[in-house]
Amino acid sequence: MNTTHIRAAIVGSTGYGGVELIRLLQSHPYVSVTSVISSSAAGAPIAEGFPHLTEIRTDLLDGVDVELIRGKADVVFLATPHGVSMKLAPEFLAAGLKVIDLSGDYRLKDGEAYRKWYKHEPAAKADVDSAVYGLAEVYGEQVSKTNFVSNPGCFTTTSLLGLYPAVKAGWIDPDSIIIDAKSGVSGAGRGLSLGNHYSEINENFKAYKVNNHQHTPEIEQVLSEAAGRPVVTTFTPHLVPMTRGIMATMYATMTEKRGTEQFMELYRQFYEGRRFVRIRPLGQLPATKEVTGTNYCDIGFSADERTGRITIISVTDNLVKGAAGQAIQNLNLTMGWDESLGLAFTPVYP
Repeated sequence: MNTTHIRAAIVGSTGYGGVELIRLLQSHPYVSVTSVISSSAAGAPIAEGFPHLTEIRTDLLDGVDVELIRGKADVVFLATPHGVSMKLAPEFLAAGLKVIDLSGDYRLKDGEAYRKWYKHEPAAKADVDSAVYGLAEVYGEQVSKTNFVSNPGCFTTTSLLGLYPAVKAGWIDPDSIIIDAKSGVSGAGRGLSLGNHYSEINENFKAYKVNNHQHTPEIEQVLSEAAGRPVVTTFTPHLVPMTRGIMATMYATMTEKRGTEQFMELYRQFYEGRRFVRIRPLGQLPATKEVTGTNYCDIGFSADERTGRITIISVTDNLVKGAAGQAIQNLNLTMGWDESLGLAFTPVYP
């Protein structure tokens, strides 16, 4: 195994995803965080806004200067808002750095779909085509051969890991898929808004962006590839009054009668050797707290003979497997390292 020690820069380091990258990379044996970058807080100590990072060695926030960063880093994580990464990624790639983009700028291969769902002009087609979609358990081989990874969205990761094997095997009708997903408030980021205000979200439970969430076409893009034909889904996200975690409860019609244990075995075989997907035993369904602080995705099943439908429940920590953790997993793959390096955490419980 390649044991080269590399240097990492994090752009967008004052958001939850960037701060989680800093935390997780402290445990990586072959990566040092040498630059943390925020255009909005350049020159300020990182611990000024995040006191829990007081002992982080690299604590000065640099401005976004490609030449300066090239001298300090071998890989750049872009934890930036949508519309920003498309301006920065080509420059960093041209400077010879690996790029792992946590925004949505390079996830959708269809520029018109990006324009419709993200309300931005898309990145250059050549750049979009060169980015490898980083759903590690599905596209790990392609990730291992690239220097440019587009990290999936949090809802997307949770949903796709729960659906992909069954769609690929033809065990469910793709046209029947309904995804009912719930996320903790950290998924909305650190910015202030009325919808994330404590008195608005506490003791409350609400749907949002119904039939209009930007992860919808991302989910459909991958499922269409798995099915070998266009797939359209119903995806409804909800906000729940907890800090971390996503639960996607997914319903689909089975193409023929199969039991819960058959689905469990299909998924065990599909994810064999992939450490971060855990298939729950018969009769046991996952909960968000059981993956908190980790890169795990736990999946459970219930096949309903009465309705002919399968219910698949998938849970992740939105800031780890749904963002920073999967980004590090993808870095490991691009370097030829064990994909679990720096991510071998037991869930925080209770």
